[in-house]
Amino acid sequence: MTDADRRQVSVARERILDCASDLFAHKGVHAVGVDELIEKADVARATFYRHFPSKEDLVVAFVDQRGQLWVHGWLESQAKERGDTPEAQLLVVFDLLSEWFASDDFEGDPIINTLLETGHRSPLISQACIAALQSVRAVISALAEQAGLRDPEEFAFSFHLLMNGAIFQAGEPDLNAAKRAQTMAHSLIDRHRQPSTDLHLTSS
Repeated sequence: MTDADRRQVSVARERILDCASDLFAHKGVHAVGVDELIEKADVARATFYRHFPSKEDLVVAFVDQRGQLWVHGWLESQAKERGDTPEAQLLVVFDLLSEWFASDDFEGDPIINTLLETGHRSPLISQACIAALQSVRAVISALAEQAGLRDPEEFAFSFHLLMNGAIFQAGEPDLNAAKRAQTMAHSLIDRHRQPSTDLHLTSS
């Protein structure tokens, strides 16, 4: 295969994946059929199945892509860019969510939506979704450790719970959901601060 052929193959695969990402995020996985994907991506059926032997394979690729773009390409990079310290970067997460909730393209978290919609039917999709969600907690846990907080993994679970709760509530819609969660995050951070090691001498 020549370099030109490889580029053409890559372009076709990305076009299919980009169309799937848009359709799955807006309509859900079950509502989108292979015929619609082929039509929207403007590829031959053989080309589609060459890249994705089944719709399940495409959904897994979609979840992997969204996980990378959302977790590392947006959440982690923007938090580190805007926050001066690890603790500030943790709190910036809710500023980012607030901006996302106010955007025209907010339709909830497609990874969580996909897990709830199809995860119980497909172990492969379930594993992909869980891996993406774990990557969110890994970022949070690393920031918590850098901030010197106790039990960073446990902290990450509680922090992620606040994030997911805000995402769900924003769908009501509640555009203040992230700000409310941020207030609770302050309290969570305080509870996970390392206990003081100062010695307090008392008179006998």
